[in-house]
Amino acid sequence: WAARRAVRRQLAQYDPDVVVSHFALHAFAALDLIDRPFVNHFHGPWAAESGVTEGEGSAVRIKRRIERTVYRKACLHIVLSQAFGEILHVHYGIPRNRIRVVPGAVDVEKFDTRLSSQEARMRLGWPQDRRIVLAVRRLVRRMGLENLVEAMRTVALRHPDVLLMIGGRGPLEAELRARIAALGLADHVRLLGFISDEDLPLAYRAATLSVVPSIALEGFGLIAAESLAAGTPVLVTPVGGLPEVVRDLARQLIIPGCTPADITERLCEILAGTCALPDDDACLKYARRHFSWNAAMSKIMAIYDEARKQPSDSGLHPVECSAR
Repeated sequence: WAARRAVRRQLAQYDPDVVVSHFALHAFAALDLIDRPFVNHFHGPWAAESGVTEGEGSAVRIKRRIERTVYRKACLHIVLSQAFGEILHVHYGIPRNRIRVVPGAVDVEKFDTRLSSQEARMRLGWPQDRRIVLAVRRLVRRMGLENLVEAMRTVALRHPDVLLMIGGRGPLEAELRARIAALGLADHVRLLGFISDEDLPLAYRAATLSVVPSIALEGFGLIAAESLAAGTPVLVTPVGGLPEVVRDLARQLIIPGCTPADITERLCEILAGTCALPDDDACLKYARRHFSWNAAMSKIMAIYDEARKQPSDSGLHPVECSAR
């Protein structure tokens, strides 16, 4: 109801050309008030993401119904990757000609610390004599951190100087700590907990490389773009939109699969020097060209302008949804 009141107030105060939504639930609350072109930013399948942790129940089904109602109202949709565009088309029935791809953006200047890796490590108190692999993730199942920790069992045997640093919080913390101890990896894997916004650019810069080991529902992978903006190459699994972030920079940054064996093989190739990585300058230039706010906003504003010239009725009539 607060969302509905806010939308009504904004419509009356500003009389906008276009109404834009970033979350289906808030848009659903005021959908009948929107009488002009409506653009939806699709950041991920809300119901599907809930289903991963909650299971398929009535709450998930209601969320999916709300999503479908809102998405069918929009005349255009902005997604972070081609992979998410396919989800919108296949699972929500949105025509491809209504979907526009605008990759995620980061504050490149914030992540470009202008420090060397050694200087960043000094500020963080991280060791100078080890190669550091960094994973910044919420500690939940779909992030694939269990596979990364498992991979470290073999990686540490072959490359004893390697240290995996995992930054983030979440419900898997106790399980991950127990697994690290059971595998005898206390000297090779550290859980850092939450990394502050102030320290995050330093953490990326201090790392030898970053890893994003996701196993499901990764529409873009903003942390991959953040790492590149800090000048640090990033390995990603072939999940969702992750490959789209790095494939034009270096295809060897895409791990062939998500299993511990897949991660082990690619990490060992890189650490052994048989698989070359782009240097820090190449990573930063690539991030500036593809993931800056200026690049993203010019594309988004062009899409808003495109929507403004369209009739407010998308032609896809919302299905009735009684959930309140």
